[in-house]
Amino acid sequence: MSINMSFKSGYSSLFSGMMGGSSTGSASMSNLLSDYTSIKNGSYGKLMRSYYGSLKNSSTASTGTKSRSGNMLERILEEKRNPKVSKDVQEANANLTAGLSTMKNSVSALQSDATYTDTKNGQSAADKVVSAIKAYVSDYNDVVNAAKGSTLTGKTAYVANMMSSTSKNADKLSEIGITINSRGTLEINEAKLKKADISKVQELFSAKDIMSYGSMISSRLKFAGATASTNAAIGSTGTNSTVASGAAGLKTDSKALASDELYAKMKDSDGNETDKYNIDKIFATAKSFVNNYNAMFDKAESSSNSGVLANLSYIREKTARNESALKQFGISVDEKGRMKINEDTFKKSDMSKVQEFFKDYGSSISTNASLVDYYMTTQANAANGYTSTGAYNVQGSARYMGIM
Repeated sequence: MSINMSFKSGYSSLFSGMMGGSSTGSASMSNLLSDYTSIKNGSYGKLMRSYYGSLKNSSTASTGTKSRSGNMLERILEEKRNPKVSKDVQEANANLTAGLSTMKNSVSALQSDATYTDTKNGQSAADKVVSAIKAYVSDYNDVVNAAKGSTLTGKTAYVANMMSSTSKNADKLSEIGITINSRGTLEINEAKLKKADISKVQELFSAKDIMSYGSMISSRLKFAGATASTNAAIGSTGTNSTVASGAAGLKTDSKALASDELYAKMKDSDGNETDKYNIDKIFATAKSFVNNYNAMFDKAESSSNSGVLANLSYIREKTARNESALKQFGISVDEKGRMKINEDTFKKSDMSKVQEFFKDYGSSISTNASLVDYYMTTQANAANGYTSTGAYNVQGSARYMGIM
């Protein structure tokens, strides 16, 4: 017992001497023993691995931030270049493309004179009109519903415009039993439709009136259904330059017909101004205007260039609004939207009124013709806002979206 006590006393004295006999020394010894235990059971090794791992992560954090940011940006750009489209969206895109094509047929049927005449097999015109209206409403609703889930904005923009045209004609549609519901789709009151005057239906969808509801819908369908392949074909045959020259000529003629120079009074042999216009010169300019107007439409209507099509639509609508005024000067517009000029009528017109008219109408047409020329010559295929796959091409039609 005394030996053990002596040993303990010596052991304490030994470590007390090593540690200077202080309380700090005791604490240090305690920590040392604790560390020894930690090393022995492996927990110390785990702690060190965790510690140096955190240091490694910390040391690379500053350089890694830029790398992670760059990777994130690349992922965002890649998603924009190649967006992941869900199956529902893919289906909506396919349905919209197919629906637009089908709807063209149902509109064409309602614009055809044959729909409004009895057939030899006993089918009445009224029955054919009811059947055609049902087909149109069904196709219209399919397109509207597909557009709501579609990402083909080059097509959905025109569907939205088509819906706007429908809304503007709501009263006329209601007269023949068609109403617009809260979802933007159409509903038929079949009893009312069967009692409707088919001449009202024909007038509503008239192909002869370019401002009719049917003509407006047909125009939007044409624009929405256009594909980039049309432009490629046009470019390969050199049609772009032909269209451009027609548009450029129309721009020049429009400005001339609005200018003061063209209407300057003629001078007599002594150089004195008379009260007479150079009617032959004015008529020649008007005839050139008509020829260039028709040439531009003949070539440009097959274009898929959204900038061209938008401006052609503006020109067509402006002409329709001024059709009665043009007739006074011997300029008529046929059902295809092409112009004809009667020389005798034009030359008998009051040239001061011709000038006054073209200062407004001609200047406005010149602006749109100039843009047609610009898109065909400068932008060419790049002005086609959306490709056949629905991918957006930023270089052209952005400024024309939503203006139809």
